Amino acid sequence: MSAPTDYDTSAYPPFAVTVDLAVFTIRDGALSLLLVERANEPFAGHWALPGGFIDVDEDALTAAKRELAEETALGELSVHLEQLKTYSAPDRDPRMRVVSIAHVVLAPNLAEPQAGSDASDARWWTVEDVLDEDGPPLAFDHAEIVADALERVRSKLEYTTLATQFVTEPFTLAELRAVYAAVWGVAPDLGNFRRKVLSTDGFVVPTDERGSSSGGPRPLLFRRGPATYLQPAMLRPS
Repeated sequence: MSAPTDYDTSAYPPFAVTVDLAVFTIRDGALSLLLVERANEPFAGHWALPGGFIDVDEDALTAAKRELAEETALGELSVHLEQLKTYSAPDRDPRMRVVSIAHVVLAPNLAEPQAGSDASDARWWTVEDVLDEDGPPLAFDHAEIVADALERVRSKLEYTTLATQFVTEPFTLAELRAVYAAVWGVAPDLGNFRRKVLSTDGFVVPTDERGSSSGGPRPLLFRRGPATYLQPAMLRPS
């Protein structure tokens, strides 16, 4: 379809759309978030979520996947990627009017990141450190995005099987329970957790393999099942 000849683009102010990625993984038992240190203004020296401007020939999902591949060298492999929310406060970026479409990314065992050409550094931060009042200064409105992304992940663990995206297959039930402990900050009751996981059709699928054990019987190993939702939900301990 050709553009209308009487449409005057100069009648509208400059406007840009970006994607921001809240990339979570679990490292050494702690829920961790990928941040990059900005090399350029605005907010030079501040830490930010990885992301960038959407190219003119991209939709938001394509841009998010491209930025993910550039920032983590992982692409779509073993990654859960979902749109979080649109952030459109008029003053969120001092350069111009910029709307950001934020995404949440979950993956197990992500490697150490490499800083891109426009970043001074890139590293994993524990969520606990990011949320601490003495934590890294965040650029733009990324503190709000991080808070929203964290709550999305925590809440989705209650009513979906999303926790399995944080573990490498095959896994033990103890490894899966450790995901809930890392994300929620407290482990679910062991008995209730085992009953919920094993009684929910398609939550996990047992294999014929067993894991290692320092003593006692070797634990059975599982893979992700086809189920996506939990009914009823497995609520966070109060």
